[in-house]
Amino acid sequence: MKNNYDRVAWFYDFLGGIVFQGALMRSQRSLVSFIQAPARVLIVGGGTGRILEEITKIHASGLTIIYIEISEKMLEKAQERNYGLNQVSFLLMPVDYFHTEEEFDVILTPFLFDNFSQERAENIFRILDKVLISKGMWLFADFRIEDNKATNWRKWLLKAMYAFFNIFLQIEAKNLPNTASLFKNAGYRKIFQEFHFNRFIHSLVFKKP
Repeated sequence: MKNNYDRVAWFYDFLGGIVFQGALMRSQRSLVSFIQAPARVLIVGGGTGRILEEITKIHASGLTIIYIEISEKMLEKAQERNYGLNQVSFLLMPVDYFHTEEEFDVILTPFLFDNFSQERAENIFRILDKVLISKGMWLFADFRIEDNKATNWRKWLLKAMYAFFNIFLQIEAKNLPNTASLFKNAGYRKIFQEFHFNRFIHSLVFKKP
């Protein structure tokens, strides 16, 4: 199955820590303060679940969390995390298969969209947008590229990342999808932005209209 990280689950956190010097986790940690308990939270693509422990440091209870992950081995690691007295339901599935009548106060998508083609990213955005309440918060962390020669190293690093993971996985994407246009066209308002790893990674908070 494409975009399944089972084969790299055992060293993913270590690799991210070495290559990005902890920036992957810092970018997610900077978003956690925007979650206000009590709340229903949807986390998609949370990987090994380290974000659950960061959330628990602030909210040891009061949250109902749905945690969606496509990788079984990643999900197993996430289930072993400390999430306090929060109610967490773990779902093993591609996000495309997630359909519910429930609504969420907060959606968190850490390094999710960089896996997808533009077409599929648009479809996934629609699925998630549908379940976020009006004035809900979308917490977003991912890679970014700037179009100038001084930052060409980011493009080369991104290409190297895709090439590396395609050795182990079948990553659908070849380039980052244009997620900025998805939020803009849907009327979301950006209320927070922070950069990491020399601006190669950004943390964003969007508020739904």
